[in-house]
Amino acid sequence: MRKMRTHRAVAVLASVLLVGGVAACGNSDTGGGGSKDDGKITMGFSQVGAESGWRTANTTSIKDAAAAAGIELKFDDAQQKQENQIKAIRNYIQQKVDVIAFSPVVESGWDTVLKEAKDAGIPVILTDRSVDSADKSLYKTFLGSDFVKEGRLAGEWLVEQKKAASGPVNIVELQGTTGAAPANDRKKGFAEAIAANPNLKVIASQTGDFTRAGGKQVMEQFLKANPKIDVLFAHNDDMGLGALEAITAAGKVPGKDITIITVDAVKDGMQALADGKFNFIAECSPLLGPQLMDLAKKVKAGETVPPRIETEETTFTQAQAKEALPTRKY
Repeated sequence: MRKMRTHRAVAVLASVLLVGGVAACGNSDTGGGGSKDDGKITMGFSQVGAESGWRTANTTSIKDAAAAAGIELKFDDAQQKQENQIKAIRNYIQQKVDVIAFSPVVESGWDTVLKEAKDAGIPVILTDRSVDSADKSLYKTFLGSDFVKEGRLAGEWLVEQKKAASGPVNIVELQGTTGAAPANDRKKGFAEAIAANPNLKVIASQTGDFTRAGGKQVMEQFLKANPKIDVLFAHNDDMGLGALEAITAAGKVPGKDITIITVDAVKDGMQALADGKFNFIAECSPLLGPQLMDLAKKVKAGETVPPRIETEETTFTQAQAKEALPTRKY
């Protein structure tokens, strides 16, 4: 009888310990990554969305790099809405992650939530896109491309190509998401560059929201409103690819009747360039994952990092695209 009671007591104790263990695992899964001092880094990452091939490649790079670095990644897709990103960042603060990283949908409106992260002692890394906050202490660093430079490179190539033009060269521009850093900066850089030739005129400029569908729809409008279009500058490959459909449907030959310049150099864009449908691409690399994870480890360890880290990129002509395509990773 005594043995039976002892066995029952052991079984009850084991059940209590098992339930407690399950509860503890559940708590660690739902957050509190930053509250554990086990050496493991937990990163909360809020992505803009999945609006383009570039963004998909960027997301894959971040997820793969986190796994390779042994960093626990809490990932959120904001679906191109700032309110979703702010909500995600607040959730990460509540969960006490070690590091917060995000690619801002737009440049403005981040000070309040970034101050909340700072007050909670959680470092923030901006990736791909920056914010226009005057208080640079609200984030540790910005990792990404020089968007103004990308726009300038596109414009400089066009200036060189059209230097012999004796009359006006009509340009239409497909802008990225309104208020987004790459849209603002690529527009600025392009405008600065083409100012060198007064014959180069932007006759229409409208957002296509970085999507193929948006690029096609806006290009259709441009073609109806403007009988003579010589050049299209699209802020990313996807809008340029959408515009190809509209240009072809209008009975024009893309790459010949209309010179097409884009930014990104994702595989579909590079293929269009190699096929002669695009004429020039300024690269914007999405493979930021490894650099981001390295930065996360450094800021978690309290190391000082540069406030601005620029990714290395290049440009492509049609011949260069043919050469690069076989080994292209994205």
